[in-house]
Amino acid sequence: MKPINRRRFLQLINTGAAGLSLLPVINLFAEQVPVAGKLPDLGPLTPRIPTNTDDLSNALIGDLCGRALLSLPAGFTYSVISATGDLLSDGQSRVPSHHDGMAAFSGDGDNIILVRNHELDRDGLGNTRCARDDHPAYDPSQAGGTTTLTLDSTGQLMRHEISLAGTARNCAGGLTPWGSWLSCEETFSEGRSGLRHGYVFEVPCQGLATHQPLTAMGRFNHEAAAVDPNTGVVYLTEDRDDGLLYRFTPNRKGDLQAGGVLDSLQFADFLSGIDTSQTLGSQMFRPFPVRWVRIDEPDPDHDNGRRSTRAQGRAKGAARFSRGEGAWWGNDRLYFSCTSGGRAGRGQIFSFDPKAQTLTLVIEATNEHTMAAPDNLTVGPQGRVYISEDGSGVERIWGLTGEGRLFEVARNVLNGSETAGICFSPAQDLMFVNIQDPGLTCVIRGPWASV
Repeated sequence: MKPINRRRFLQLINTGAAGLSLLPVINLFAEQVPVAGKLPDLGPLTPRIPTNTDDLSNALIGDLCGRALLSLPAGFTYSVISATGDLLSDGQSRVPSHHDGMAAFSGDGDNIILVRNHELDRDGLGNTRCARDDHPAYDPSQAGGTTTLTLDSTGQLMRHEISLAGTARNCAGGLTPWGSWLSCEETFSEGRSGLRHGYVFEVPCQGLATHQPLTAMGRFNHEAAAVDPNTGVVYLTEDRDDGLLYRFTPNRKGDLQAGGVLDSLQFADFLSGIDTSQTLGSQMFRPFPVRWVRIDEPDPDHDNGRRSTRAQGRAKGAARFSRGEGAWWGNDRLYFSCTSGGRAGRGQIFSFDPKAQTLTLVIEATNEHTMAAPDNLTVGPQGRVYISEDGSGVERIWGLTGEGRLFEVARNVLNGSETAGICFSPAQDLMFVNIQDPGLTCVIRGPWASV
């Protein structure tokens, strides 16, 4: 598709993209984003009790025995594999609270490794913390970090332990093709020790983190990260109303500690940055050419004013995204969500093609009958995108077809807490998901290959 100029872009916005027929748009999207298009017939969702319900009771989560936590379609079951307050494998520490982003890796034999964030700054539920006596924390004044869970091939817990400690508000992150988890701090702050926060930390899928912040990847309100396995380039979202989409190009592929260059996305046809939340709703499925502008000072002292990474990018025409959240690599492209994006403020999902250097709005929520506040997302069997919600009410997990149609996969029926950390096992036969409050990690079993 030929690039469009600013005048034509504004015309399309003002006319609601009149003249663009639905069929060409869908065909274009099918070529641009090769995901399964058929809407699965899952039937109604029904509240279900976890298969290990008798184990769900401790001083921190209370008594959840016999309680339905998730609503699922017929043919799907689930169990809780880790809960806030459970005893860790060291026999002393407890599972911290505020479960958030996570990813699954292949372990020894058929084992599965889960690395999980805990979105804590100081103390969590019942003063739970990410801390261990045999490994110094980055900042002892902060309670956030990660836990690493070893599971067998069926999703049964074998071992769990703290793997990153002393960080703040570890919200989302992303897995790397070399077997590590990028845990991102959703903050811009200093701890009582004077140490700075607002960084990405790398956690090996087996073993302990070095607690060295990746300062070259930027200091800002990080949300998620996704790595292009072909190039080693890392894409980063920012949880701000006027956030940017960042690209980190490492000096050495697979060695993020060696530094690199941080850029932010700009629409190629516009020298001045546009607000994607307000201007792209009528342009769904249309790939826009983009380019990248340099962030000269990736580790600023302040998050406001002209030296913040956002201000640096905007000064060069970077596009604005309304609260960038989840990010995942799949189908040879980047998918990411903007939880407050769109004219209705209910959320947007974007796709970025690194070969074509184009950005496409995949879906924009417009009313109460669609998704609300999309957060973490992942790519599962058949290349489908799955999305969790962090809204204010019923929190769901959605699947997305190639035509931009949503179908409901699961629903939190325990409370109004967000669903988070959705990901699939390496074999893609198990889905993992968190209920952030009181902090429950669930494994959902079912015919995922046919969904």
